[in-house]
Formats: sequence, structure tokens, C-alpha cells
Amino acid sequence: MEPNHGVRPRRGRPRDPEAEPRIRRYAVQLLLERGFDGMTVDDVAEAAGVGKATIYRRWASKELLANDALADLFDLEIPDPDTGSIAGDLLQVYRVALAFVNTDQGRAMIRLAVSEANRDERSARIYRTLLEHRIAQTRDTLERARARGEPVKDTADPVLMVEWLAGVFVVRALTGQPMPTPDEAERLAEVTLRAIMD
Repeated sequence: MEPNHGVRPRRGRPRDPEAEPRIRRYAVQLLLERGFDGMTVDDVAEAAGVGKATIYRRWASKELLANDALADLFDLEIPDPDTGSIAGDLLQVYRVALAFVNTDQGRAMIRLAVSEANRDERSARIYRTLLEHRIAQTRDTLERARARGEPVKDTADPVLMVEWLAGVFVVRALTGQPMPTPDEAERLAEVTLRAIMD
């Protein structure tokens, strides 16, 4: 056996650093176009230009991929602000949320939630996870406000704060009405502030 003089053997192709974001992007696109059942790992792999093994090395199941991809989209589109006041935080979240639900992707996400969550428990789990994540962020927002000395009621409920706005989106989707626009963010944030502030 010949010595390799410290030269390390090559182990195939190097990892593509753009693979994960590309996979997530195409997973979201196919999920929103086709629904959970219509999105396949084969199709995501083909669209992203990777092998199925590349996807399964990162996500053990299609459900985990869908969950991660939608969560990534949701966090990118609706970040968790820290403006220094709860009024500022709410206004910023409402502006970006209303901007998002007025995009093609946002409308498709709401439509998919409405049509699939009651039909398919796997889809329902994905949307519950997204809501739970947003509820946890809202709970943190309330705690930051209290720590700053803002007069937030003890009864302020982060679950209801998230669910009431999500409910507006669902009702608008069910009835075919246009989504509220970012211009309405201040009015909607004021409704929430009246409910949670002393």
C-alpha cells in the first residue's frame, strides 16, 4: 500500500451551499400550487436540481420538508420585530402580515390552509406549528413590553392576539372578499391595543 503523504482522499462532490434554500423555495412553490398530497419529493428534487437523497439527508419526511419550508417562508415574510414599544411591534407585524396576504404566495397559503387543514391532518399539523411559532413570538413581545414597564394587562392572551387576525384572513378567503391592505394596519393594531393595554 502506497503512502498518501497527507493527501486526503476526495469524497465525491462538495456540498452545494445553495441547495437547502433552493429546496425550500421549490417545496413552498409546489406545496402552494398543488397542496400537500400533490407535492412530491421527486418533483421538489427535480425542480431544485438535486437528488432525492440530498433532500432525505436534510428532512426525514415530506411532512418535515413542507413544515420547514413554510415556516421559513413565514419567518422571512413576517419577522419578529423589536421596535422598543408594543404599539410599534404590533404595527410593524400587521403591516408586513397584510402585505404578505395580499401577495400571490400569501393568498395561496391562506387558501391552502382553508382547503386542506380540515381534510388532511398532516396539513393541519403544519399550520398549527406555524401558528404556535407566531404565538410564542407574540408571548415574547408581551413579555418585552412588560419588562419595559408598558401597562399590558395580565389577561392579554397571545393565542387570541394571533388567532383573531388569522381569523380575519380565513373569513376573507372563505367569502371571497379582498384581504385587508397594509393601509389598514394601524386601525387593526389599534383594535388589539385596546384589548391588551390598561
